[in-house]
Amino acid sequence: MRPSPIARTLTAGLALAAALAAGPAASRLTAQTAPANGDAEADRIAGQVMDALGGRAAWDATHYIHFTFAGRRTHTWDKWTGRHRVEGKTRDGESFVVLENLNTHEGQAWVNGKPAAGDQLKKFLELGYGTWVNDTYWLLMPYKMKDPGVHLAFSGEETLDGKPYDKLELTFDHVGLTPGDHYTAYINRETHLMDRWRYVLEGMKPEDKPGVWKWEGWQRYGKILLAPHRVEVGGDGKLELSDIAVSDALPDAVFTSPAAVK
Repeated sequence: MRPSPIARTLTAGLALAAALAAGPAASRLTAQTAPANGDAEADRIAGQVMDALGGRAAWDATHYIHFTFAGRRTHTWDKWTGRHRVEGKTRDGESFVVLENLNTHEGQAWVNGKPAAGDQLKKFLELGYGTWVNDTYWLLMPYKMKDPGVHLAFSGEETLDGKPYDKLELTFDHVGLTPGDHYTAYINRETHLMDRWRYVLEGMKPEDKPGVWKWEGWQRYGKILLAPHRVEVGGDGKLELSDIAVSDALPDAVFTSPAAVK
């Protein structure tokens, strides 16, 4: 679903404006699988997607995920414990490093190389969480279709660029930062991968056009598949998820020290 106001502020400078909006709450970025939601066809197709991505066991076994969002900020996430590191620059040009635990919302931050405290620390911890919410959904949404609180429904077939697609509708049950968001996932019937998504965000005006983006470049990282390229349909927007790495081990200093760690 959509990012918090902090995340929206950071993405505004990307010239993609409100189009850069998405991301679930921390409770939905878990390794859990939600019970069947009553739509057997939707559950079947979502299961095919997970298998095509590498399988539930491979996703659960994925420990660390590292990536840079749109060239603006770099995340390292310990998926098993909730530890998270994000570093980048604000719209005002302030350099920051946030080290936090996503489950407890506690942590430390450094701004322009100096430790943050008080209201400034609170602000940057919220920033760290908000950017993680937004950015990981742009990278990982197909893994989250059967998470708790997600309502999944099959809405038929559609042919795009000569290829047949199954459409899955995602709505949310009081989870995430903006539970009124609505996503449509277009699942390639041959590869069972999501080639595009369409979203209508909470708060959009009736005259606003839905966001539609292609997900391109599916490839293997560790034991799972991820797509690094996003291309706006009907516009000239592009968004890159770069420096992607999936690993089994990282130095502890990644989550304890603001110093750069390879």
